[in-house]
Amino acid sequence: MSRLSFARTFVRVVLLSVSLVSGLFAPALARAESLKMAVTTSFNNSGLSDILLPEIKKDLGLDVQLLIVGTGQALRLGQAGDVDAVLVHSRAAEEAFLAAGYGTHRREIMYNDFVLIGPKSDPAGIAGAKTAVEALKKIAAAKVPFVSRGDDSGTNKKELSLWKSAGMDSSGFGSWYRAVGAGMGASLNTASGMNAYIMSDRASWLKFANKGDLKLLYAGDPVLFNQYAFIPVNPKLHPQVKTDLVAKLETWLTSEKAEKIINDYKINGEKLFVFNAKR
Repeated sequence: MSRLSFARTFVRVVLLSVSLVSGLFAPALARAESLKMAVTTSFNNSGLSDILLPEIKKDLGLDVQLLIVGTGQALRLGQAGDVDAVLVHSRAAEEAFLAAGYGTHRREIMYNDFVLIGPKSDPAGIAGAKTAVEALKKIAAAKVPFVSRGDDSGTNKKELSLWKSAGMDSSGFGSWYRAVGAGMGASLNTASGMNAYIMSDRASWLKFANKGDLKLLYAGDPVLFNQYAFIPVNPKLHPQVKTDLVAKLETWLTSEKAEKIINDYKINGEKLFVFNAKR
């Protein structure tokens, strides 16, 4: 056999070997592990998920597919078994979800706070309010434009509870109160366009680029505390839930690495979340 013939035969053998090896590994690559998690729009708007998900994939080989909705819809997805876990921020709704048997347990991960945003001129004078309820009363008394998410999200639930604490029913408000039925980013855009007041989670506000003439006017009331919690969906109701993968994800989300990423995440030098998971 000439050197040229030998070389050609060797190349064919190598290419065949590569093809066979690729064929053996392709099914394994196609079977990459994944799970579905419903998360709030506020969590996604913060930009933190863009940092966490690649690290989760690198460490666990796990693709976490996010369904980005309000807390109410996230819990309904869990109730129906359409996701494996939820990450939400409305404790009363979460506890009702658990009491009904739709979730196995609730694990606190991190927190930030809700804030009241409004026109820099502050026509309702909420910047000097002593409490969040007093701030809302000032807005109602002035009948200045206020944008509500109106989407059964954790933020919307908190806002409605504050109106209730103020002795008011938002369903009876006039045209100054606008429920838009949208996520946090879209609602902030509406408020910016209307130069209106709005309640937001701090992370979404800091990440929001289209601030226009709006500014953060009121914060600091303990009632505005905003806790995010992780809840696995109950496999006894939905056997398709990927319990083992959910457990791995929960362990990662409560790890020292996750703690550092969450606590180090800042925009313009300001922290967006504080890790508080108990190990």
